[in-house]
Amino acid sequence: MLERLFQLTARGTTPGREVRGALATFLTMAYILFANPAILAAAGMPKEPVVAATAAASAVTSLMMGLGANFPIALAPGMGLNAVIAYQVAPAAGSWQTAMGLVVLDGLTMLVLVLIGFREALMRAIPRDLRRAIGVGIGLFIAFIGLVNARVVIVPAGTIQALAGGVKAALPPVTFGTLRVPETAIALAGLLLIAALLARRVKGAILIGIAFGTILALAAGVTSLPRGGWFSAPRFDTFARADLGGVFSLHMLPLFVAVLLVDFFDTIGTSTAIAEEAQLMDANGEIPRLGRLLAIDSVAAAVGGLFGASSVTSYIESAAGVAEGARTGLHSVVVAGLFLLAMFAAPIAGIVPAAATAPALIAVGFLMTQQISRIDLRALPTAIPAFVLLVTIPLTYSISHGIGFGFIAYVAIQLLLGRPREVHPLMYVATAGFAAYFLVS
Repeated sequence: MLERLFQLTARGTTPGREVRGALATFLTMAYILFANPAILAAAGMPKEPVVAATAAASAVTSLMMGLGANFPIALAPGMGLNAVIAYQVAPAAGSWQTAMGLVVLDGLTMLVLVLIGFREALMRAIPRDLRRAIGVGIGLFIAFIGLVNARVVIVPAGTIQALAGGVKAALPPVTFGTLRVPETAIALAGLLLIAALLARRVKGAILIGIAFGTILALAAGVTSLPRGGWFSAPRFDTFARADLGGVFSLHMLPLFVAVLLVDFFDTIGTSTAIAEEAQLMDANGEIPRLGRLLAIDSVAAAVGGLFGASSVTSYIESAAGVAEGARTGLHSVVVAGLFLLAMFAAPIAGIVPAAATAPALIAVGFLMTQQISRIDLRALPTAIPAFVLLVTIPLTYSISHGIGFGFIAYVAIQLLLGRPREVHPLMYVATAGFAAYFLVS
């Protein structure tokens, strides 16, 4: 049955690899079970029901991706998007219910764009080297997140205030941490173990590193076993509370466009990066069943709004599972099962600290940046925009902004070279959209 559903042999994988990859993906994603409720609490949403909503929405949508697209991508509420919802959309809308209504509308709109072929056509219109640069940029982004989580890279106190007074301020935007902090020492120990295991080509290297980091964290008192019950009954107080009535007003339009753009291009970047890393591209450099993948991702956004968990999107942390050998949708189905269990065992999921998962993110980032060797750096008209794109993704802390800067650079260079016909018409449309968004946002 598994062979018929997921074509394991054709993709050179086994059920064991898919399960191992799913565990790695889930452990690098599990932070969303706690980060999402903490962020959405700023919009007035109750924390415990949001934990259940986050787990349930992630389980449903990951199951859809596994069975519907047979692709090794897991889904969960998007970081960044949830902050936009909590700190911008909800205050402007007047309630978190209306904010969730906007998320539902975002997902339905993206689904229409998929059904008419626009989203898939745009993805195919992006030059291959730019698509590869997206994967490299996301790899750098993931590594940067891991370094911050490990407190190897820290933001100095007062940086924001100093830089607000003038960009020439001497205070650096980021600086280095110290091994005197237990989390940093644990993270670096875990990273060294993962690096050594990867160099020896040991299967399950990332998962072993996460387990090792968790044991060290327990011993150092950085984390602890759950107090009281290990299981709790889920509450779904936020389910079906989305209010679509308040989103159809003029002042909500800029917020809607912002959410739509981030959702739209984050998924393009994520799916391209995962497909490259998993070697799932066909001979033409295309992703198999791309239409299904994009359609499911679009529906997932609406599902997130319906559950009251913010917009659900494809997770780049799935690269951790791919690095462990996952190649099919069985990976995503297993991740769905783990999220389903997490609805009842949220205290257990909290045992694994950021210090234990940070090395996994850094290692996955390294693996993804290997795609840079496939970018033709001698073809400067595409190499320069590719460089702009892969650098600005981590430095702006935004996948969609990095893609936008890369697109604008590519189109501008082609026009200056007198090659307007070499640019696909949809690239002009996307670039104009990004330029307008950057001007008004």
